[in-house]
Amino acid sequence: MWIVYITLAILLLALTILPKIQNSHWVFRVPEFAKIQITYLIFFTFILGLLTETTEYLWYYQGLLAVLFIHHGQTLIKYTPLYPVKKHRQRHISSEKLHFISANVYQFNKEYSRFIGLIKKYSPDFFMTMESNGDWEKALKALEGNYPYQHKVTLENTYGMHFYSRIEIKHAKTHYFVADDIPSIEIHMKTNDGFSFVFFGVHPPPPSPTEEETSKERDGDLLSTAQRVKDIKDPVIVVGDFNNVAWSKSSILFRKTSQLIDPRIGHSFVSTFHAKYRLLRFPIDLMFHSENIFINELKTLENFGSDHLPVYCNFFIDHHNDEQEELIQTATREEEAEAKEMIQEGIEEDGNRDTVVTED
Repeated sequence: MWIVYITLAILLLALTILPKIQNSHWVFRVPEFAKIQITYLIFFTFILGLLTETTEYLWYYQGLLAVLFIHHGQTLIKYTPLYPVKKHRQRHISSEKLHFISANVYQFNKEYSRFIGLIKKYSPDFFMTMESNGDWEKALKALEGNYPYQHKVTLENTYGMHFYSRIEIKHAKTHYFVADDIPSIEIHMKTNDGFSFVFFGVHPPPPSPTEEETSKERDGDLLSTAQRVKDIKDPVIVVGDFNNVAWSKSSILFRKTSQLIDPRIGHSFVSTFHAKYRLLRFPIDLMFHSENIFINELKTLENFGSDHLPVYCNFFIDHHNDEQEELIQTATREEEAEAKEMIQEGIEEDGNRDTVVTED
């Protein structure tokens, strides 16, 4: 038991230190995703230590584990109801409540009817799919009668995106910020009660041993979106499979550069991936919004056969409510310079992706 305890303690220390090293290689970035699981494992290892026969070094390791637990806990508690945030209320001068669904459908998922059933069940005002290819586009034609406004980016490389809306689309644009095969969508809409807003959909590539070796393209793409968002005056929502977690350095830099709000703070993690393995589920499908958008509900929905759970959001727009102003953080000059440097690194990074990806 002592060997197991020591091995776990050293491993947990390494997994805590690696993300602190500012290196874009996936070895350093992937442990950020598992902060929740690492924290639980630290706690159980500490309990294991209490059951271990006492040695002269035991309490040094127990003390180390306690420090690691506090270190991770200080970050994670912000994404729970235990963290105090001001509650807001809807006023008569706000927009009607709007709701949407964002879903990474998994390109090779053939259970189209389950997703169509999900959309019919929750009847969102608009929804976005990621990893949607030509086959998914054909399947989603069944919903086009109820969603007359659409913007489609059909790709076979697992980075396709489709957007369907009951709300009028005034203008739509596809961006390729860092690579010509990684799209982001920008949708300008106006509600029936006269409220304009902009929806951004993002899905940058992840740093991993099976995909991109570094996080450079991911971070460059996200920070390019942040720079674009900063210049928009209308209310903004940015949603998608960020392949990132909210507490990573690049996510925090995204939030400060865009001057948007993370609605998970003070509420919940909203973990989405992997849909089939609850204990190995990470919150990588993120959302950020401007101060005049107020979130009533943000949660995951039931699995429809994808490796990601879909995200459901209910919100309203209020231009006259300043209750969220204090949640806005602004990037310093040094952080702005760092963001520009990361964007340039993302553009220069040559991602080695196939035009057509087939299932292994």
